[in-house]
Amino acid sequence: MIEQATVSLTDDALSQLKSLLEKEGNPELALRVFVSGGGCSGLQYGMAFDDNVRPGDELVEQHGVRVLVDDFSAPYLRGSEIDYVDSLMGAGFTVHNPNAVKSCSCGHSFDAGDDASTASSCGCGH
Repeated sequence: MIEQATVSLTDDALSQLKSLLEKEGNPELALRVFVSGGGCSGLQYGMAFDDNVRPGDELVEQHGVRVLVDDFSAPYLRGSEIDYVDSLMGAGFTVHNPNAVKSCSCGHSFDAGDDASTASSCGCGH
């Protein structure tokens, strides 16, 4: 059985990331995607450029763009798709996560079902 990729990128996200990475001028840079405690639904997404592959990181490469996911975040993100959305509410990256049993309407916070008691109301105050 082939293990599902931790994350994938839509064409829009791929295009936007390639452009941002080219501007940075560091060929070692990758997009680090992670989850941490917090947000209005219990867990929140984070993204940053990183040129340091750490022990335990999963590396996903898609059309020349590298994505890093740490071993804590990988189970929460497995099968997720990163998209870039430009809407009336603003432009930015968003995560479509099949593991989220509940998401905040702002799309930055989610509940994976194992810590629902820590989730608070969805006010999107981050």
